[in-house]
Amino acid sequence: MNSPIIQLLVLAGIAIFLILRLRGVLGTREGYEKPAVTRPDSDRRRKPEFDVIEGGPDLDITDHVAEDSDNAKALAAMKRVDPTFNVGEFLGGARGAYEMILMAFEKGDLDTVVPFISEDVYEAFATVVDDRQRKGLSIEANFIGISDMSLVEAEFDEATNDADISVRFKSEMTSVVRDNAGDVIEGSDTEIKRQRDVWTFSRKMDSEDPNWRLIATGE
Repeated sequence: MNSPIIQLLVLAGIAIFLILRLRGVLGTREGYEKPAVTRPDSDRRRKPEFDVIEGGPDLDITDHVAEDSDNAKALAAMKRVDPTFNVGEFLGGARGAYEMILMAFEKGDLDTVVPFISEDVYEAFATVVDDRQRKGLSIEANFIGISDMSLVEAEFDEATNDADISVRFKSEMTSVVRDNAGDVIEGSDTEIKRQRDVWTFSRKMDSEDPNWRLIATGE
């Protein structure tokens, strides 16, 4: 065997040895591995690009009522007693409660909403439901949605921590009233009925019960 071939074999052996050693030290990788990115210390210490203004208006309140109004002062007082209270979240809950309670009334199934209405409201609703049943009337209602809602009044009693919030709803639904024979005597399943309601919800702000209850209805 001539000298060049011997030298080539020796170099190849050395190369293979080095490759095996490197694999043992570095390990192997399969596929794409996203490199880890460590935030520089300067970034960790960087201040936010905006400053929080202490003592500024509470946007959760001023987004719904006029700043410095009686309503705003009442809502702020509620928050002082219950820091978890959020006006936006309350209105979201009121939206859901409106549909749930309204449809329970239309269908005559008030038991499902007892925890969310006062005794006075329950009795008023039950009187209407009982009267429909005595006359043999039934209602088929379909709730379409709320087209608009707004907070119209907020009151807070600092002596008792009782809070009342009134909300105006504009909603759309279809409603059909049938007699014992199943004949339609009022309404239509294709004609949209638009209605306006002002509902007042109440809660004791220092209570462990988070539920607001409907205490009054009006237009």
